[in-house]
Amino acid sequence: MTTVRDRLENILTRLEARAADERVFLRLYHDQARAAADAADARKRSGVSLGPLDGTIVSIKDLFDVAGEPTTAGSILARDFPPASSDATVVRRLRQAGAVIIGKTNMTEFAATGMGLNPHYGTPGSASDPTRIPGGSSSGAGVSVAEGTSEIAIGSDTGGSVRVPAAFNGVVGFKPTADRVPQQGVFPLSYSLDSIGPLARNVQDCAAADAVMAGEEPSTTAPLPLKDLRVGVPRGPLLADTAPAVAAAFDAGLQRLSRAGARIVDHNIEDLLDGMKAVTTPISIVFAEAAEIHADWLESKAAAFDPRVHRRIVQGATVSAPAYIRMVRQRRSLIAAMDARLGPLDVLALPTIPFVAPAMAALLEDDALFMRTHALLVRNTIIANQFDLTAISLPLPAPQPIGFMLLARRNHDHRLLRIAASAEAAFA
Repeated sequence: MTTVRDRLENILTRLEARAADERVFLRLYHDQARAAADAADARKRSGVSLGPLDGTIVSIKDLFDVAGEPTTAGSILARDFPPASSDATVVRRLRQAGAVIIGKTNMTEFAATGMGLNPHYGTPGSASDPTRIPGGSSSGAGVSVAEGTSEIAIGSDTGGSVRVPAAFNGVVGFKPTADRVPQQGVFPLSYSLDSIGPLARNVQDCAAADAVMAGEEPSTTAPLPLKDLRVGVPRGPLLADTAPAVAAAFDAGLQRLSRAGARIVDHNIEDLLDGMKAVTTPISIVFAEAAEIHADWLESKAAAFDPRVHRRIVQGATVSAPAYIRMVRQRRSLIAAMDARLGPLDVLALPTIPFVAPAMAALLEDDALFMRTHALLVRNTIIANQFDLTAISLPLPAPQPIGFMLLARRNHDHRLLRIAASAEAAFA
């Protein structure tokens, strides 16, 4: 019988073989992971289990505090930050559940963009094609699960940063309601829009990790029958400019849900999208808050930033206090309006991203192309963060990885996971 230690050593051997060009992980915990694996094996031999994560090999994004080391968040300037005095709450809960934390994964600097590019530590290519972008900001998280160097990865999602790499790497990525998982000890991008979520090979593993991080007792996520479930499709701007391959895969996914008994209906949310766009233009809440988070070093250490990240955060510093307060207040009203609008539905369905993972080379060189691509990249995913919805990206059967996203009302996380488990079976 294969032990946890055996699985861990196989992964560490793979990583050692490519150590000279490692881009998925920024830090490995060899000794700690081996000790945790041995403890999990000892518990199993004694017939003791700490739950479904006991002995699971887990990676964490490079913005979670681990006691005794600085939290670098994919940057080089943060290497000089003081070491964390304690583990982040989610890290502590994962350890208590028996998870074997193997290391910290690469990410976009300070989680500030969704492409997954990192000029400081290198960019891991998509697991299915290393010439294509991995998606971000939880880039290493998505690749690590897809390539099998972790069984569950923990990321953050502010505009799609769990769901984008999940879609581009052909795995499941779950974004909970923002305040479901505590963010103590997590380097922030946006106080208002950040959420902490898992990536895994299947919905059940995501649900187990989510429950542990939320401080709940994990249990088997029973699929909710799709018969007569109401699946809304917001036709209009969120489906515009969708690549033909993605549109075909999405339509095929809807047909599978329909054959399983779901009722597919058009559901208009365009007025609420327009309202949110008006509230967050020209500068988003994300970068207004990021400018405050980085205020102490934004100018003094400007040269140490990824220029694309620095430019976006600097723009956020131009927002006045009255304008920011107005944005936050108006967003609160729009969240309530969206919650009411989704009342007649069980879930909304959208392509996670309107295109398959693009080639990396051109995006590294062309700023204008980068910005155009990025705007379309997060167009569908960011609405879950803006309106504080819960959302999940499921992989679709397709030649290249394509994500099918389900979104549900805030605090309907458990129900969404049950629906996603049924959708996952229908797609399989």
